[in-house]
Amino acid sequence: MNTDLERLQPYPFEKLRALLAGVTPNPDLRPVALSIGEPKHASPGFVLDMLGSSLNKAAVYPTTQGLPELRQGIAEWLTMRFDLNPGLDADRNVIPVNGTREALFSFTQAAVRRDPKGLVVSPNPFYQIYEGAAFLAGAEPHYLACDETNGFIPEFDKVPASIWERCQLLFICTPGNPTGAVIPLEALQNLIRLADRYDFIIASDECYSEIYAPGDTPPVGLLQACAAMDRDDFARCVVFHSLSKRSNLPGLRSGFVAGDASLLTPYLTYRTYHGCAMPVQSQLASVAAWQDEAHVEENREQYQAKFDAVLDILHGVMDVQRPDAGFYLWPRTPIDDEVFTRRLLAEQNVSVVPGRYLSRDVDGYNPGAGRVRMALVAPLADCIEAAQRIRRFIEGL
Repeated sequence: MNTDLERLQPYPFEKLRALLAGVTPNPDLRPVALSIGEPKHASPGFVLDMLGSSLNKAAVYPTTQGLPELRQGIAEWLTMRFDLNPGLDADRNVIPVNGTREALFSFTQAAVRRDPKGLVVSPNPFYQIYEGAAFLAGAEPHYLACDETNGFIPEFDKVPASIWERCQLLFICTPGNPTGAVIPLEALQNLIRLADRYDFIIASDECYSEIYAPGDTPPVGLLQACAAMDRDDFARCVVFHSLSKRSNLPGLRSGFVAGDASLLTPYLTYRTYHGCAMPVQSQLASVAAWQDEAHVEENREQYQAKFDAVLDILHGVMDVQRPDAGFYLWPRTPIDDEVFTRRLLAEQNVSVVPGRYLSRDVDGYNPGAGRVRMALVAPLADCIEAAQRIRRFIEGL
């Protein structure tokens, strides 16, 4: 077996299961899960209808490149959403994928040249796929701390040239998981200039870009930063988007990669051998989802109601702020984050994730330690109930 498999750390939820082994949740309270970021809002009915009416397409082999109408729909959505005039070439700048988790991993395998000194740079805390993909591509991960001192955005301008010279791939996540921080346009443009200077690829994970407060300015994206610099070739830049969070369709496993055609052409070749074409019925359902914004706006309203209610309840007892975007809270804990997680489940039957499980120790510092991630994905009433229990738990410490 590939010996790099031995370098993979247990996934955060494996660590969480081990931490909670032997803990008996309070039997007098029904469980409320704020631990897993799985959307629980209703999937759009018209998308499910399209999926059902297309099931006869299960008899058709899908192409790796995807249906022209899906690529075109994605290109039009990106152009509208991120002001990408004159727009994208649907045949060259877009590839549909089976959810961004699969694509983040496989793109890394295709993009990274095996080199023991090569680096895949990412924020810390981070989505665990970035690290695992780096190891299995034969590179080393390098972490950039995101904490309250830098607004939860890596201080890219303080990264030494020696790191950029070894960097092959930079992962950014905007809005961030778990912090919700959005990287500003100017910072994205500075990153593009760094990529030009040191010849590395920027892979921007933008899966939470459509979950923001109604009426607010939408989070900017990497391709938008390119367009604002008159770079319509999107050189060295790729973005990853998904229907999982935007449209409450995590089980559809539908997303896309878009950007630099000179990167996507060889990546498409990789995918042809990888054998990961999206089923035709899923593609047709995805076309319907990308063409509708009404359900996305309703989704934002639901999350806004949960943030308003939960933050109001936790005010005064917990150090927690409203994120720029996304559906997570990233509060400080009044006690050790692992102890907090165990006791909260035992006493209040509410599950969260210790922040240290989403980060790595670097030089003795873990930027996730002393925090927990709370996913406000449960129904509003459950989120309110969980917040009330968390408040009682903290007041009883």
